[in-house]
This record gives sequence, C-alpha cells and structure tokens, in this order.
Amino acid sequence: MYRFVNVDVDKSTVAGETRLGGATGSWAAPMAGGRRRYGVKTMSEDLTGLSDDELEARIADVTARMRPLEGQLAELRAERDVLQTERRRRQRLAQRSRRAELKEAMRSGRFPTFAQLLAEVEKGSFEDYRYHLKTGGEVRLGFPGARHQSVAFTNGRRIVQAQDLTQAAELYAAGWEPGAPGRPGVRVHFAGTRQERLVDPEEIHVRPAGEG
Repeated sequence: MYRFVNVDVDKSTVAGETRLGGATGSWAAPMAGGRRRYGVKTMSEDLTGLSDDELEARIADVTARMRPLEGQLAELRAERDVLQTERRRRQRLAQRSRRAELKEAMRSGRFPTFAQLLAEVEKGSFEDYRYHLKTGGEVRLGFPGARHQSVAFTNGRRIVQAQDLTQAAELYAAGWEPGAPGRPGVRVHFAGTRQERLVDPEEIHVRPAGEG
C-alpha cells in the first residue's frame, strides 16, 4: 500500500541534518553525491490506534475547517473571472472588425465560426444563420425542445440567456463568454432530437439561413 506525505520544503540545517518543517520527526541525512535520504514519520502510522468513532470525528473536524477555505477559493475564482471579463471587453473593443468584412467573407464562400460572428456582428436574430459543427452536422442553439434558440453567457458570477444575436453580440463585446461559471461553451442540440452538448464557439461554423 502506498502512503503519501505532504512535506513543507522550507528547511533549516541543524548539526549536519536538514529538518523539514511540517512533519514531526522528519529529517534528511547527507548521502554520497550530495543527495539526501528523507525519513518521514507518516500520518498513517499515527492513526492506526484511533477507534472508528475517533477517526470519523477527525474527518468531520478537518472537513469543517476546509469549508470556509473552499468558500474563499470559490469567491477568489469568481473575482478573477470578473476581472478577466473586463480584460476581454477591452481587448474585443480594440480588435472589433466592421460588419462589412463579415458579409464580404460570406459572399466569398468563407463561413466564419460562431466566435467570429459574435465578434463582428452588431444585431440580428439567431434565426438569420444556420449552425454546423466543425465535425459535421447541423445543430440549433440552446436546449432541445425550446421554442427559440438561445445562448447562455457568463461573466464568472452571473448567467444571462441571450435571446437573439443582438443581445449575444452586446454581451460578447462586454467581455462575457458563452457558457456558465466553470462550464464554458455553447449549448447546442441536433434538430428534432434530445441530443445536446457544450461546444467551443470556434467549433461551430455559421452560414446565412437563406442558403441551401
């Protein structure tokens, strides 16, 4: 059976031995070639004498002490995501192309990805376009069975369902990303089926709905 031990590598040298903080009885003795052999008193050896009730109580205690730290970590991640949303907004404002360029590309037979569509259009309906996965197959945006297509956007904290391309373009320009906190991507489904998946916006190609 393998036993894993976390050891603080902050070390101090005492009488020719290197002691490692955070592990009682830990030591590192010099070896040939400058290497060190570490002897670590493992936690599992200390736990063998605990009763089942004592072990469960210790687990519950550690879990309770983890809870506020997990909450703080989730809050920090959300704060980071909001800051990244603002950074994306500034980048997209600086890089935004004119809609005429998108139209010209479509007239030339080059169909953009959904991400490019969001970056370059200003208004419209999701019904103005047809959507195809890069791997093949036409899909619709949003949940199976929904009357209208939609795309969820998040800024790391909130979720907004864009009901048309105008709203989606506004959210994208504001730095929001398709998806939900911790779950990026565009939800699509195959028309007439219950099959759905989250897809990277770069994996969806679009073309005008009026074309065959």
